[in-house]
Amino acid sequence: MKDAIQNVAAGIFIKDRQVLIAQRNRTTRNPAFRGLWEFPGGKQEEGETILQCLEREIMEEFAVRCRADKILIESPYAYDFGAINLVGISGELLDENLTLTVHDAYRWVRIEDLPNYAFPPADLPLIEHIKNLR
Repeated sequence: MKDAIQNVAAGIFIKDRQVLIAQRNRTTRNPAFRGLWEFPGGKQEEGETILQCLEREIMEEFAVRCRADKILIESPYAYDFGAINLVGISGELLDENLTLTVHDAYRWVRIEDLPNYAFPPADLPLIEHIKNLR
């Protein structure tokens, strides 16, 4: 099943024209992603919807609950290790006391400042979409 496309949830949490981003751990399995910034989330598991996936991943990665609202954009991308479909999902954090469990850092950044951060290629269409949100 090497050719299967992996759905990956990416949380787009916006508050006061700022969006939550997280820095990949410098010991991440794939060296190409170490230290890059991303929209928090992760791989969809069998038997869960992509919205459930985001809620589970945020609990695992930050020890807080969130409400996943709706899919905003999908960004299919073929990496050398396999193809993913990065699904940008709007949501709301139900607690602001985030605890880092897998990332090196997190930040709330102004939407217009997103291009100043290094992201994996699949995330770039999400940034463009977010910049156009009103």
